[in-house]
Amino acid sequence: MKVKVNKTKCIGCSACVALCPKYFELDNNMISKIKKEIIEKKDEKSVREATDSCPANAIEIIND
Repeated sequence: MKVKVNKTKCIGCSACVALCPKYFELDNNMISKIKKEIIEKKDEKSVREATDSCPANAIEIIND
């Protein structure tokens, strides 16, 4: 599985960073960016929590 952020939807609330800092960080414009695209099995729960907590629905998990 992979995680992606739609930068045009992101409002920079940083909930994803707070919940899952291993995978998310804010860039210089205070928009979420991915630190690690491929989701490790042990991290699925925290990435899903971050995805579900995004108020702008800017995060997507892609099954490959």
